Amino acid sequence: MTPSIHKLDFSTSHHQFYICDKETSQNTGDDDFWTEEATLSRLAIGNGILGVGLECYGPLKGELVLIKSKKDMITYNQYDHIVEGGLDIPSGILQVLDCPFSNIELEVKIPPGKYRVRIYSANLASVVDQEEGDDYYRVEIWPDTNMERIVIKQYKEKNF
Repeated sequence: MTPSIHKLDFSTSHHQFYICDKETSQNTGDDDFWTEEATLSRLAIGNGILGVGLECYGPLKGELVLIKSKKDMITYNQYDHIVEGGLDIPSGILQVLDCPFSNIELEVKIPPGKYRVRIYSANLASVVDQEEGDDYYRVEIWPDTNMERIVIKQYKEKNF
């Protein structure tokens, strides 16, 4: 997988967006998708799809970075919340979708397989009345078979 950076700047709503395999059939409205644990961790994990929890209700600003392997050095003080989860991409087509319409905001061809996804959330306290702020999300993705959700740094406040 060639390392690459993709800008994320689009409208979404309901404090979320999705990262998924093009062929996923998971219904993000299922009761077992946005569970209490998923909401607290800001990461819902389904079959071929991840739901990423945002602080603001709508606009998303950030970047998606494809890397060859896990980045061990994390500057914890730069981020309010950090969470990881696994994502299976058997089709080899990674998509980023808005909510609730599931419009394709980004589509990238990658080798089919299992991936680890780490989401860094920054500037969460800047969001006022759940609408807009300077919240920013960095998504790193690398090949890995670990599918477990792990919260690396928990943000104490949450608006969604």
